[in-house]
Amino acid sequence: DVQLVESGGGSMQPGGSLRLSCAASEDTYRDYCMGWFRQAPGKDREGVAGIDSDGYTTYANSVKGRFTISQDNAKNTLYLQMNSLKPEDTAMYYCAAERLHLGWARPPLAPTEYRIWGQGTQVTVS
Repeated sequence: DVQLVESGGGSMQPGGSLRLSCAASEDTYRDYCMGWFRQAPGKDREGVAGIDSDGYTTYANSVKGRFTISQDNAKNTLYLQMNSLKPEDTAMYYCAAERLHLGWARPPLAPTEYRIWGQGTQVTVS
């Protein structure tokens, strides 16, 4: 299976920006849907953004207009550009991958749809 390693987390003041990276152990562009998720203490894991092999993207309403998901296929790396950060964005951020399903019209944001997970990177906004 693909292995995922996140990086780029840290502490930032409100209004600042961070870019998270997720390096995959193999090419995920053609066969996988990729997503970013987050989990704050005491809360369920939630979907933030997803992208599929056609470049279609989905975003949680809470991050639309502030976060951008992208992937560099040559580097097997997924990114999450986070702008205008808010304290409520504080969480552990995870990237995830799942083989494309024919029934998916858009990248899903439900964590249960994804089987492969990275170890997470912490983002703190205060």
